[in-house]
Formats: sequence, C-alpha cells, structure tokens
Amino acid sequence: MVLPKRWIVERLIAHLMRSRRLVRDFERRTTSAEAMVYWSMTTLMTRRLARTRLPRG
Repeated sequence: MVLPKRWIVERLIAHLMRSRRLVRDFERRTTSAEAMVYWSMTTLMTRRLARTRLPRG
C-alpha cells in the first residue's frame, strides 16, 4: 500500500524542516547540505534514544 510509505516520507521531511538551517537552501555545496541532513538526523535519533522510558510490568 502506498499510503503508509508516503506517511513515513512526510514525517521524515517534517523532522528535517524542524532544523532551521535546512528550511532554506543556504548551502553552496551539496556536501555541506548532506552534512546538515546527517546532523539533523543524528540529533533526532539521540533525542529518541535519550527519552526516559517507563518501566514495564
């Protein structure tokens, strides 16, 4: 089904747009733009990993 995949892509783009530097195209080289995408995703993943979780049971 196409809809769930589209939702994943839209959510990814929304997370990237939360980084202020990625909202506009400020970078002159594609390598620096790619580095900013990696930085944004690294920040997102570290926030997800650092969340406190409730104990099960």
